[in-house]
Amino acid sequence: MEIYKLPTGDSVYRYAKSIVVCFSGQRRVLSTSLFNGGYSEKYKAIFNHDATQGAGMPCKVLADTYKEHMVIVATQLGLDPDCVTGVSTAASMENVAINTLKYEGFSVTAIVTGGIETNGGRVGDPAEYFKPIFKNRKEGTINIFLFFNCDMPAAIMARALVTCTEAKTAAIQELLAGSNYSTGLATGSGTDQTIIVADAEANMCMESAGKHSKAGELIGKVVMKTVKEALAKQTGLTPRSQHSILKRLKRFGVTEDSFWNAYKVKNQVNIINKPQFISLLEEVAQDDFGVTITSLYLHLLDQHTWQLLTDEETVYAANKLLDTLAQEYGVELVELQKAAVEDFTTKIIILIVQVVQKKINEVIKLDNLKEE
Repeated sequence: MEIYKLPTGDSVYRYAKSIVVCFSGQRRVLSTSLFNGGYSEKYKAIFNHDATQGAGMPCKVLADTYKEHMVIVATQLGLDPDCVTGVSTAASMENVAINTLKYEGFSVTAIVTGGIETNGGRVGDPAEYFKPIFKNRKEGTINIFLFFNCDMPAAIMARALVTCTEAKTAAIQELLAGSNYSTGLATGSGTDQTIIVADAEANMCMESAGKHSKAGELIGKVVMKTVKEALAKQTGLTPRSQHSILKRLKRFGVTEDSFWNAYKVKNQVNIINKPQFISLLEEVAQDDFGVTITSLYLHLLDQHTWQLLTDEETVYAANKLLDTLAQEYGVELVELQKAAVEDFTTKIIILIVQVVQKKINEVIKLDNLKEE
């Protein structure tokens, strides 16, 4: 079915677990895909394919190599493999996000699918392989199609690709999405792909796509907006979902079990069971004040990692924030000793467990009153 009509007149279709854009005229295409990637003026269409076997299921490989696999996919989509470029993902095409921004006759459209829950990483994170092959790919992937209703020289398309990538990263960092491979904030997934399309037949031609140009501004705005929409649709990643102490601590290796284990150490005889504990923990984790202070606390660790704060500055400020939390919740202060991830996370876990313990005591007291 046709789901969108681009300002260029090109039609966007969704069928066979894919998004396919058929060109109505000559287009310049710059693709990062391993399948017919690079720059070309001969392509008739581009596509984005959901390679999973079903929701929550692994990707299905149709050939020994990624290129051979994509040739089969293109053929199944009714496209000439020699005249298209395409990308694949584990994201559902039902969760595609599309937006167009315009300015005085110029338009830029972003078509995005995405998810970074399992594959999100920060540039420079430790890598798993040197020469990737399809079977080793982790399909998380933010795939972006960026369409312009104007012509662009190849060099300006390359600059548009840079601006688009910056915008994608800005969107992810504004959501505070963490890397799955380090304690840093994610900058994308390990398999992100982007395809830039310009209208070779248009009278208008852009001479710049950097941040100082109007084209660059629109690229930034439309990509940030559309990436956020796609992530919200695919995995529920939103500012609201990130408003949690648990979510803020996730990239540092802290889980619900980290709190549960700390609770068991402090209470040799468990007062409540694990489901009850987790329920109360989640309630505490979403407290506005706690989320705010914990965010500031963890950002000190980021700035220490980036060498923007010394050990002494970091420890001093962190203890001030821990003291603020302790006073707010009426629990015992736990002081940080050194600017290290383990010490940072251990201290905040101990403090939050005390807060949960207070809630447990309140529940027990209320239950006793009811029994009386």
